[in-house]
Amino acid sequence: MNSAILLPSILNGTTTGALYALVALGLTLIYGVLHIINFAHGALLMVALYGVYFLYKLFGIDPYVSLLIVPPLMFCIGYVLQRLVITRASHGRDENILLVTLGLSIVIENLALFFFKSDTQVVDTPYGFEVVEIFGAFLPYPKIIAFVGALVTAGALWLFMERTDLGRSIRALAKERKGAQLVGINVPHVFAMSFGIGVGVLGIAACLLMPSYYVSPQVGQGFVLIAFTVVVLGGMGSFGGALIGGLIIGVVEAVGGLVLGESLGQIGIFAVFILILLFRPQGLLGHKV
Repeated sequence: MNSAILLPSILNGTTTGALYALVALGLTLIYGVLHIINFAHGALLMVALYGVYFLYKLFGIDPYVSLLIVPPLMFCIGYVLQRLVITRASHGRDENILLVTLGLSIVIENLALFFFKSDTQVVDTPYGFEVVEIFGAFLPYPKIIAFVGALVTAGALWLFMERTDLGRSIRALAKERKGAQLVGINVPHVFAMSFGIGVGVLGIAACLLMPSYYVSPQVGQGFVLIAFTVVVLGGMGSFGGALIGGLIIGVVEAVGGLVLGESLGQIGIFAVFILILLFRPQGLLGHKV
């Protein structure tokens, strides 16, 4: 293996890792901050991808223009699901939330199979196959945009959590639910807003994914396990950690595929995951509890 092969592989892995980070950012808010295990995360990503796909096919709306439409719609879906379905069905018990989100995932994916079949769908944008040469590596133009989008989204979420009243309320609720109630925070509303924002981030991920990816009813399954790995690797509730974790996972997968073959490339991801759990269970940027 020489640098002429290794460097392009690392750069391609970095752009792929940015896509993983985008998907994990919403989960970081839901799982890492609010401690809600959302097994419907992958299914909701699939819903967002179908939204971007149909906006393009039916109305000719470019996936990047869909950033003005899909994330707000996904936020509304997340808010309603948390407020009217998850909260009511879970009765305040964490183990019930796990089962409810798992049930939602199964229902959503099977509805998609019923209506859309199992066919794989793509959008044919003029720039979909354009590449940019960087240090000898030919990187797809949409993946570079996704890389920048991941940086911007992570930064925006950090600013939101640090500088806004709602962000402070979310952090207070994550640390002490009873104390948040005592100081007048509307706990059900803040939970629903947090879940909605996390799902809205999936809308951003879908708009940036679709020009270089595909959609099918099972597409979310390939992302959800990696997203959980990225959240744990980066540190619970850390948006910067999720970004760094996603980039590391992307590079490990790319280099692992180069060394072991494409079918075995993901072995490295779970080896890194096990090592993190053994030697730094709080994650790269997490804090000990």
